[in-house]
Amino acid sequence: MTQAAVHYELIKEEKHTGARLGKLHTPHGTFDTPIYMPVGTLATVKGLSPEELKDMGAEIVLSNTYHLWLRPGEDIVEEAGGLHKFMNWDRGILTDSGGFQVFSLSDRRRIEEEGVHFRNHISGEPLFLSPEKAIDIENKLGADIIMSFDECPDFHHTYDYVKQSVERTARWAERGLKAHKKPDTQALFGIMQGAGYKDLRIWHAREMAQMDFPGYSIGGLSVGETKEEMNQVLDYLTPEMPKYKPRYLMGVGSPDALIDGAIRGVDMFDCVLATRIARNGTCMTTNGRLVVKNAKYARDFTPIDSHCDCYTCKNYTRAYVRHLFKADELFGMRLASIHNVHFLLKLMKDIRENIMNDSLLEFREDFFERYGYNKANAPQF
Repeated sequence: MTQAAVHYELIKEEKHTGARLGKLHTPHGTFDTPIYMPVGTLATVKGLSPEELKDMGAEIVLSNTYHLWLRPGEDIVEEAGGLHKFMNWDRGILTDSGGFQVFSLSDRRRIEEEGVHFRNHISGEPLFLSPEKAIDIENKLGADIIMSFDECPDFHHTYDYVKQSVERTARWAERGLKAHKKPDTQALFGIMQGAGYKDLRIWHAREMAQMDFPGYSIGGLSVGETKEEMNQVLDYLTPEMPKYKPRYLMGVGSPDALIDGAIRGVDMFDCVLATRIARNGTCMTTNGRLVVKNAKYARDFTPIDSHCDCYTCKNYTRAYVRHLFKADELFGMRLASIHNVHFLLKLMKDIRENIMNDSLLEFREDFFERYGYNKANAPQF
């Protein structure tokens, strides 16, 4: 029997929670999970080089199928030898399917059974994306993990609409499986939807599990619902997911959500948050968010975070980084981005260590207290 392009190895389950340690084996390396994936939408993590990402411990990055389809185009990437060679990244890559754009570009798209009609958000020209087209693009991009084409309905949409949506997404998943041309080198993950409706979430999870994807992702969260609502979905959904396959929570990357997701058995996360807020001068620290542009840091000659050993914190002060932002120097955005991505990668390492020690709940309590999060919503196990 041929080994799947990507497979998951369960190493340990924490005693008191649903958290799990594992290894994700891919054509471009084996990575410890739970893992955070920096987002490189257009084949680059904004402001950071591949060498910098490696230095801070990044193992796998995410790129966006829809945006790479528009520019430079999947054929150019394929001619370059695939995304790994095109962007000079020899570790793991995951591409989404363009399904999230069905949600985010809701004012310029029309959904039909065959697929989705778009208006190009750059030029306005008409586009059409189907499950088969999305998989074809992803096959040409050449990522290690590729995603099924789906619709991401609004979390609070009507029950009838969400029911029709998940049933259509299940049909699209079957079409995508049939269209997948490179199962030996690329793992196609299924996406579980259902908005905020428990019965639809569980129905869709079971339908997707029957299709025997090499991995599964949880879609339709971090799209406007509260953290409590998101955690409630994870509480009943992850037990329905296959135990010996990776579980990926899409688009989630705030520190509290990473900890709470790991506690509930999630293995993979991605989010643009780290670099997006960095470009606005907001830094994640062990004592909560720090807006380095604030005037009170003009003469603060301490690091962004005295507990951090990233390149930024080892070499520069808050006063200097603030000066760069106030002077509109791009280096300030780069330094803040380096720090934030390093912070989340280090957080995931801490999460893994605490799973190994069966102490993740205690770690959560301490982290939330220092960061300023509400501890009242702590999970009960």
